Amino acid sequence: MHRSKFSTIRSLKVLDRFKGSQVYAVNSTGGGGGGDVSDKLFHQLQDHLSVNSLRPKSNHNYQASNVTLAFVNETLLPYGLPVSHLLEPQIEPCLKFVDFIETLADVYRRIERCPQFEKSGMYLEQCAIFRGLADPKLLRRTLRAARQHAVDVHSKIVLAAWLRYERREDELVGTNSMNCCGRNIECPKATLIAGYNPEFIYDPCNCSKTPRGESEDDFSIEDEECSTSDEYGDMSFFIGDDEIRCIRSSIASLSIPFRTMLYGGFRESKREKINFTPNGISVACMKAAELFSRARRLDSFHPQIILELLSFSNRFCCDNLKSACDSYLASLVNDMEDALLLIEYGLEENAYLLVAACLQVFLRELPNSMHSPIVMKYFCGPDAKERLALVGHASFLLYFFLSQIAMEEDVKANTTVMLLERLTECSTESWQKQLAYHQLGVVMFERKEYKDAQSWFETACESGHIYSKVGVARAKFKRGHKYSAYKIINSLISEYKPVGWMHQERSLYCDGKEKMSDLEMATELDPTLSFPYKCRAVSLLENNKIGAAISEISKIISFKVSPDCLELRAWISIAMEDYERALRDVRALLTLDPNYTMFYGKMHGDHLVELLRPFVQQWSQADCWMQLYDRWSSVDDLGSLAVVHHMLANDPGKSLLWFRQSLLLLRLNCQKAAMRSLRLARNHSTSEHERLVYEGWILYDTGHCEEALAKAEESISIQRSFEAFFLKAYALADTSLDQESSAYVIQLLLDALRCPSDGLRKGQALNNLGSVYVDCEKLDLAADCYMNALNIKHTRAHQGLARVFHLKNQRKAAYDEMTKLIEKARNNASAYEKRSEYSDRDMAKSDLAMATQLDPLRTYPYRYRAAVLMDDHKENEAIAELTKPLAFKPDLQLLHLRAAFHDSMSNYMSAVRDCQAALCLDPNHADTLELYNKVCEQVKEQKSLGIS
Repeated sequence: MHRSKFSTIRSLKVLDRFKGSQVYAVNSTGGGGGGDVSDKLFHQLQDHLSVNSLRPKSNHNYQASNVTLAFVNETLLPYGLPVSHLLEPQIEPCLKFVDFIETLADVYRRIERCPQFEKSGMYLEQCAIFRGLADPKLLRRTLRAARQHAVDVHSKIVLAAWLRYERREDELVGTNSMNCCGRNIECPKATLIAGYNPEFIYDPCNCSKTPRGESEDDFSIEDEECSTSDEYGDMSFFIGDDEIRCIRSSIASLSIPFRTMLYGGFRESKREKINFTPNGISVACMKAAELFSRARRLDSFHPQIILELLSFSNRFCCDNLKSACDSYLASLVNDMEDALLLIEYGLEENAYLLVAACLQVFLRELPNSMHSPIVMKYFCGPDAKERLALVGHASFLLYFFLSQIAMEEDVKANTTVMLLERLTECSTESWQKQLAYHQLGVVMFERKEYKDAQSWFETACESGHIYSKVGVARAKFKRGHKYSAYKIINSLISEYKPVGWMHQERSLYCDGKEKMSDLEMATELDPTLSFPYKCRAVSLLENNKIGAAISEISKIISFKVSPDCLELRAWISIAMEDYERALRDVRALLTLDPNYTMFYGKMHGDHLVELLRPFVQQWSQADCWMQLYDRWSSVDDLGSLAVVHHMLANDPGKSLLWFRQSLLLLRLNCQKAAMRSLRLARNHSTSEHERLVYEGWILYDTGHCEEALAKAEESISIQRSFEAFFLKAYALADTSLDQESSAYVIQLLLDALRCPSDGLRKGQALNNLGSVYVDCEKLDLAADCYMNALNIKHTRAHQGLARVFHLKNQRKAAYDEMTKLIEKARNNASAYEKRSEYSDRDMAKSDLAMATQLDPLRTYPYRYRAAVLMDDHKENEAIAELTKPLAFKPDLQLLHLRAAFHDSMSNYMSAVRDCQAALCLDPNHADTLELYNKVCEQVKEQKSLGIS
């Protein structure tokens, strides 16, 4: 009976407009995963199908399909299909510019010219600009530069905490927020030392091996007893019946008030015994002050005494004593408990370093401390900013950092609003005001407080942020002023050189052909904008062109993966009853964002996975491995991600799978998600040597190559493993690859291949080994490596083998290898690009056109076409070819080439601008630096000759 029901399911046909789809039942013989299916859902499905199997044959297909579809619609699409009028692009919460290249050039110019002590602030502005590029490496590099040039302790603690947050070390199990990374740049002790020392920032720090707050010597109060005899003192303070014998000159040296009292015209200057009882000072505190006046040490006292000394120093203006108390108390702050206990003392006594040390703990505990009301009252309470300002710790930098995290955690929260309000109050420079007002507008818009949102966006516009007009228009639209919104964006397009986001925004306020025209123009100007693809796809779906809708949204997914686009494709796939593709996309998007909610935020993605599972074939873990090999070999990264997600659902503690997931995400340029998966791999590691490898990869991917090498070596010292040798080879190859180091890398890769591993990783190692052999001109050995990689289905090895053939002057064979890769690979834009290198000019143009169509973010095709145009003396067309991608992808190579073209055309000012923009992206790029110096000289020469 059970078997016949499966036969019934397999025999069903769906409606004609969904031809080619199939509903799969749970496989009765398949292992793994079947037991997790909701019994209620499974029995519902069986009941529907059993009833239909008893109906007359003439009506069987139609009625059965009707019932199944109705069931699917109710279960899988409870909120209906996507509707075009509900779609709208997000207002980006960052600085955006009409001419981004000029903005980059301007920032570089100002960094070049500003005084050293102001560079940190300039790099912070650069950081704010780079946030719009969604490039974590650029952001980290700029934050490091800001920290490198920081002068004051406040800036150092904030920037060091920000760098730590960007690595999300809070997600690493077993780590302490105050752990030192080993370098001055983030060391919690080094940040508490004021001063400008950029050249030492990357040096190893001098963290003591003794616990923080403990002294390195054996000094104690017994070594320096308080003077209680005439031999050691010439005066006494009396507190009650207690006498504290002192040296008059030592006490006088504590402050001007004491010097005036003891040596001035007061009567105390003539007395040997002074009654200090009315001042409310404890005997212990006075003894401590006397001892400090002679020994200048505080190590021996209990912290409570030092706190009292801090109050004493403020009361009697003892600057040196206060500084010593402040510094010593700051050294005692080790954790959140210490910080919460001491910060009030620091604020009350205006103790700069103590407050800094407490704030440092709060900031290094982010984002967790963001959810503590006790902590947040010190940042956004009624008088929080004013209290911090009195002690020198309220700044735009601090609230910039806090507000960014708040927006990531919960953009609609009251805490986010309060932090942004403090940010506006701390804003002094134009760019700071633009950012603060714009972000407050974004938050109010998300909270549906449209009147306030419009007001903040208007204020941002008045401060000079043109993009905030998008917010003004959107807020007006939400308040029912559609035509007014249209006029705002229309005037923007008329006034400035149009960019993609302008046409995208205007499309919201028009209909029909005009709307579609704006969407097409938006895609032409900026193909990375996802909204136009989504809008066109939903429009096609509404017109019952479901296949075309899938094709449209797939265009952007092929080169820019995002959860919202995967959601839409899954949504449409469910409508098509293509449940396998829908489930694949939902699993992939949950890899990017595990907390993603579907259908306008009404259903968690994990729940949709459970609903879809009964409709697809079930796989055991062994089946999953086979599927992973197939998808990996066909260069289907999204499909591979979905399989790994499935495997992790069955075995969430498998660190190897988390690591594999991180590799796939890096291929898809999803760095943030990749780093999260890598951290989970580290947390789930079951051995010390495995944990060290994953920590090494985390360090490598965040720019700490030397530390990554050290982790790999430590892992190898514990146990020789494929991953440890592979990491060491990879990191070493990235640092330098001269002849000697190349030989060492080869040996490391050979050692890796001798260790146990699966074919997927061994294929990568063979591919990398072949690449090193090619660099060493050992072409036969390289070819062997690539062939061995292909034998275990590492399809990307076709590219390496093609390179070998090309170097052997076997161009046809190289071309054929790339053709094989194109045929096998699901994602093949790079294959078309590489094949162009082995083609004649016409075929190369065709391949590069296809590469651009599949992935407009690849820059080589634009550079090639521009070079051909320059060779044909079509200079303006060549410049235009490079300008097009620069509108949506500021790229170093594109900028360098355009600068070189401008130079060859004697357009030196444009060449200077492009060089400056390129150097803003990479200030150490040697070729651009050389060109920049050259064209700057040309500009000077022109000015000396009076040529404009």
